[in-house]
Amino acid sequence: MIRRIITIDKEKCTGCALCVNACHEGAIGLKDGKAVLLREDYCDGLGDCLPACPADAIHFEEREAAAYDHEAVQKHLAARKRAVTGGCPGSAAAFFGHGHEEQKTVADTVSSASAPAIASQLSQWPVQIKLVAPNAPYFNGCDLLIAADCTAYAYGNFHQEFIKDHITIVGCPKLDSVDYSEKLAQIFTYNDIKSITLTRMTVPCCGGMAMAVQKAIQASGKNIPLKIVIISPDGQIIQTQ
Repeated sequence: MIRRIITIDKEKCTGCALCVNACHEGAIGLKDGKAVLLREDYCDGLGDCLPACPADAIHFEEREAAAYDHEAVQKHLAARKRAVTGGCPGSAAAFFGHGHEEQKTVADTVSSASAPAIASQLSQWPVQIKLVAPNAPYFNGCDLLIAADCTAYAYGNFHQEFIKDHITIVGCPKLDSVDYSEKLAQIFTYNDIKSITLTRMTVPCCGGMAMAVQKAIQASGKNIPLKIVIISPDGQIIQTQ
């Protein structure tokens, strides 16, 4: 049938994935760092993704295409939800109870309003690997911190011990359906990176961060010092490589 459906210009696409999140039918995914239409029958032709694209890479076209299949979309969305929430050991719930006794004691003597604020050490924005520009001026000559998302939440003194005096970029190899190594290789190639510190969790899926960084260093052809810090879900540094 002839109907309205989206088309994606791969030359303009930056791989930011904003359209992926904007599409309520899950019709768009990332492949090789670019947005792609996964299946024609997932696209309803309403175009929620169009205004989300900052690069103007998505447009409508009228062409022969499979009809929108609501039942197939619901099955696809359910399968995607199961893939995100199930199976990985890193998804297992855990409660550590840090500071609960201290909080009870402090609450009796000091109001929260009088507690001193802890200054952020973040020195640039954005921080998501998918969103940063590889040629951003702050990368040149920097000590780079590449952090798996969860490490900043697990390790209590993360700002002071890791973010301070570093340019920081973050990501999650399980939740982001993109190969980080391509973007990281561009950052390493375009800039004089003095050193790289990678913080990752102990969970198996987080090993993808280390693989991506090592692959990107190799692709850049540079010999950049790399330190890998492995953090447990209860906030302990398990190993430094």
